[in-house]
Amino acid sequence: MRVVMFGYQTWGHRTLQALLDSEHDVVLVVTHPKSEHAYEKIWSDSVADLAEENGVPVVIRNRPDDDELFERLKEADPDIIVANNWRTWIPPRIFDLPRHGTLNVHDSLLPKYAGFSPLIWALINGEPEVGVTAHMMNDELDAGDIVRQEAVAVGPTDTATDLFHKTVDLIAPVTIGALGLIASGQTEFTKQDRSRASFFHKRSIEDSRIDWTWPAEDLERLVRAQSEPYPSAFTFHKGRRLEVLAAVVSEGRYGGTPGRIFYREGEGVVIVAGADARTGRNRGLAITRVRTEDGRELPAAEYFTAMGGYLTNQP
Repeated sequence: MRVVMFGYQTWGHRTLQALLDSEHDVVLVVTHPKSEHAYEKIWSDSVADLAEENGVPVVIRNRPDDDELFERLKEADPDIIVANNWRTWIPPRIFDLPRHGTLNVHDSLLPKYAGFSPLIWALINGEPEVGVTAHMMNDELDAGDIVRQEAVAVGPTDTATDLFHKTVDLIAPVTIGALGLIASGQTEFTKQDRSRASFFHKRSIEDSRIDWTWPAEDLERLVRAQSEPYPSAFTFHKGRRLEVLAAVVSEGRYGGTPGRIFYREGEGVVIVAGADARTGRNRGLAITRVRTEDGRELPAAEYFTAMGGYLTNQP
């Protein structure tokens, strides 16, 4: 099939590479300009560079809604558009243009986690698995019929970075497998159950701020979700920003005011967290590694030389 690809960053790069390695003919690539957004500088392999290296024409757009791009697409005469990690709305006259419509590849198990940063949100929320979905695009966000979907389990110590590497390896089989079904003439696919849909917004630095009223289990997942190279989870100690790089849920239960620097347990320093909604009792978050405002990274036990005091949500 003749394919036009809309894509950005490493997800788009992997998709384009899979298409170039397949039997399909990539006739045009549309990608975004580089961004300075903290999350968009991560996993930023260039789709444009890969296309140009392989002799594929490239168009760069923030939004795909101008007449010039529409004419380029008509001239390309695609059988299908494949989109992966395209960051702005694609209008119906674009996604309906190809003979087979537009296949969108999304890094979640739709209908859950439509929108942005699904791996991070899924990890924070304690989901047991994540995955990749290829679905037909319609005029509702990430809501079209599912053509192919694959899942991987979330391990007890997995970080968002681990989940990225697990799911990015699913891009090729999900995308090329879905295109194979479409090319074979199949047109009926799995309807999404919209009663199970959930939507999440783009992550910002503010979303990494630790709220010590959260249960310790939730905070431990937040720390894993904000793993390098993502912006780290952070709090404040004596008015200074402190990044929390690693933590575990305490072995014991430590009651008291959330945020209190309380006890040394193993290699960690226990901070009292909020009460678990199921038990009504507090657990501690044992912080094991931190980074200071001046960039020093060190074990928490070396940073907290004395117990007492508080970690706070504000300076």
